[in-house]
Amino acid sequence: MDEKFYSNIKVVDSIKKDGFTVEIVEYNHLKGSKDASLAEDLFYIQNAGMSLKMVKVTLKNSGLVTESGALYFHKGNIEAVSNIGGVSGLAKKLIKSKLSNESTFKPLYKGTGEIFLEPSFSHYIIMNLENESIVVDKGIFYCCEEGMEIGVATQKNLSSGLLGGEGWFQTQISGTGIVVLEIPVPMEEVLKYELDNERMQVDGNFALLRSGSVNFSVQRSSKQLLGSMTSGEGLLHTFEGKGQVWLAPTQPVYNLLKRRGIPQMGTAGKNINNST
Repeated sequence: MDEKFYSNIKVVDSIKKDGFTVEIVEYNHLKGSKDASLAEDLFYIQNAGMSLKMVKVTLKNSGLVTESGALYFHKGNIEAVSNIGGVSGLAKKLIKSKLSNESTFKPLYKGTGEIFLEPSFSHYIIMNLENESIVVDKGIFYCCEEGMEIGVATQKNLSSGLLGGEGWFQTQISGTGIVVLEIPVPMEEVLKYELDNERMQVDGNFALLRSGSVNFSVQRSSKQLLGSMTSGEGLLHTFEGKGQVWLAPTQPVYNLLKRRGIPQMGTAGKNINNST
């Protein structure tokens, strides 16, 4: 093991099971620039609290499915395996890709060794599913253990399809295994709710994922039209049933900062747009 390299990174999250280990590694410092302007950018990044991360997967006679283009390098007895599934399989993948906004081809790497996925300043979460399914926001699937099913969840009613902000289709991940998602906010800013045959309503599109057992619809904030008008709210994303819902409450704030800057935050409570 290269001690100098590993002394400059730390593992911020991990899950280990027989033959399959996922680690989110984070660089402590980036100090390799000899260009003054780039060094200034690195100084800003460091002081802004941004950190470069990589997803590392260790395989032992197992397999990893990734988003297309995510591979950075691998070491060991690992080979890329075609999982197209013939002409019919290709057609299904093309349809799923179009509907869910995920890449058409998801490479499968099998064998024994280490895989590093591309470094970025993104945020990641690791989940271990046990014969269950989750419905996730479009585009946040990153990689998973071989054997998981990456499919399409269809909105079950007219309101959610037309007004939910996600269209008629979302990505559904099912089965037993480890999944890594690339999320828009740090994990410390994700609020996890466990619904027990309850209802939760959200004013905006900042739910990252929900259990497959949780129903989603778009409803008025009040059953009476006058009630919706006087509450100041209109249509709300509604989650009902038994299971988990993960929210990213700070995501709309970051979107507003990116579009309008800090001065607009003084009236964010009135003007913030919660759609993504």
